[in-house]
Amino acid sequence: MIQLISVAGALAILVAYAANQLRYMGPPNLSYALLNFAGAAILAVVAVIEEQWGFLLLEGIWALVSLWATMKLLKGRSSAKPPR
Repeated sequence: MIQLISVAGALAILVAYAANQLRYMGPPNLSYALLNFAGAAILAVVAVIEEQWGFLLLEGIWALVSLWATMKLLKGRSSAKPPR
């Protein structure tokens, strides 16, 4: 079961990467940031369960950076709304 969860996390990151390479989405897109965050967070949890500390470092930082990018994008969306 843990392998299926790992594959799902890896696929989320790979889908974001492929979409970026094919110019379907990129860093300015919320979908891109969310896919990276979700995939990295899933893999970070798997790394904790499996006691893979190097992998946890990689995926944990990836998740934090992706979360930061997601928050920036969401903040930009809320400030771009015109006042009523």
